[in-house]
Amino acid sequence: GTYSNSRVSIEVVSADSFVCLTISQRHKTRDVRSTMKEAGLDRHSKEEEDPITLRHSFAEKYDPVTGEEHHNRDEPVTHDDHHVGVLSEETRDALKPPLSQRRATWPTLLWSAMAALNSVNLGYDLGVSTNAGPLLMKDQDLSQCQLELFLGSLNFWSIWGALLSPIVTESYGRRNTFFVAALLFVVGVLAQSTAKSYAFLMLGRMVVGLAVGVGEAVDPMYIAEIAPPHLRGELVSWAEAGVSFGVVLGFASSFCFNMEDPTNWRNMIAIGAAMPIVMILLVKLRLMPESPRFLVQKGRSGEAREVLERIYPEPGVSERVIKEIEEALQLEEAASKAVGWEALLCQPSPATRRMLIVGCGLATIQQAVGIDSIMFYMMFVIQASGIRSDTGQAVALITLGTVKLIFVFVGAKLLDKWGRRPMLFMSLLGLAASLVVVSATIDGDSPLAKMVLIGSLATYLAFFSSGLGPGNWVVISEVFALSIRAKAMSIAILPNRITGTNLEISG
Repeated sequence: GTYSNSRVSIEVVSADSFVCLTISQRHKTRDVRSTMKEAGLDRHSKEEEDPITLRHSFAEKYDPVTGEEHHNRDEPVTHDDHHVGVLSEETRDALKPPLSQRRATWPTLLWSAMAALNSVNLGYDLGVSTNAGPLLMKDQDLSQCQLELFLGSLNFWSIWGALLSPIVTESYGRRNTFFVAALLFVVGVLAQSTAKSYAFLMLGRMVVGLAVGVGEAVDPMYIAEIAPPHLRGELVSWAEAGVSFGVVLGFASSFCFNMEDPTNWRNMIAIGAAMPIVMILLVKLRLMPESPRFLVQKGRSGEAREVLERIYPEPGVSERVIKEIEEALQLEEAASKAVGWEALLCQPSPATRRMLIVGCGLATIQQAVGIDSIMFYMMFVIQASGIRSDTGQAVALITLGTVKLIFVFVGAKLLDKWGRRPMLFMSLLGLAASLVVVSATIDGDSPLAKMVLIGSLATYLAFFSSGLGPGNWVVISEVFALSIRAKAMSIAILPNRITGTNLEISG
């Protein structure tokens, strides 16, 4: 249905599983809120109802599908451009999810946790590299440059894995993508831990980098496709939480091995093969189902129905969801054909150009703040702070990792409550301030300077995890229009990884 008044025209595009509102005129926030209240939509709060996604069509100037600028729309949009009606009681009732849908079923939670295990693999590699780096450098007699190449090459090879990932996910499914990523993790980890030469060590690092690139995008994708819309944002944040939990496990590895023995870097890295092996078993034993979206896409609606009935236990809901998936697939196919690579890269419209600038800019900023460099070289920073004992260093690392993990959940809540833009600005300001304090105190000799250094590292991780960490890719995906989203996301990954690689190698 469509609701309109003198200020704003609101069109309800879908009313089964989520609400998508198209605002046909430029507006002020208070106008939208008051219009939603008049339309009976104000009752859909973020805490109790489905999230309401506002999509600005800017119909006065740009075509909402192709992004091309209209040349014959100098006059503002009038109400004659849209059918005007009032939402019926039946439609309003359909917008409200059943009570049982407000809480995730246990299979949904279990499958989301299984998917997040793949992110734990990445997090463990980040965390254990912090501990193993100094030992590896000493045992293999590596130069500082060789260690930087070893650590930084992970991001470089993940670029190629990320380019390969869409092919694997679309051809073989999300579940098999988990298998491929886990298998590459096992091979790469074992190659690193048994390496007798620097060349073989780098070969293992290359395989792990490919695994990171292939598997990094599939976690949030899989969770988003199995989660009910009103729980999607919260459950997708589990992927970022998995990375942080893996970091804590990697930091804790120093408690399990004698850090005085430089050869223990092999054991610390080798134990990282345990979680990928668990992931392989989960896939091969079919404890993880395939994504319903992929099943419908391949014409396997019967299998998709079986999975959806465990996510939506209410009678008839799974059939409606399947129908929505089919309609969404048709819409995405039409939108993808409307804008090709040439129109995206060579002759982008003004709207598309702005989307690419914002999306690629945010992707670059996420790595430009130095998060991966901080994680990889944190042990060197802690040692520079004057903490000499192995126990003290391990406690400092685990404390910092725990701070990062806790604030992932804080950020997931605040991003929806306060909004993306304020949280990103607050995160960036906090990161800048924390880095200034770190640089000012890292050479300090007093106990106060050492405490301030560790505290500023903690605030750095807290600000990253509460804003730029979980929110960055959410904002990027929301910036790109449907017609270019898949292609534009793959473009945005490149500057992100290239920036990370340059900072780590020059670290």
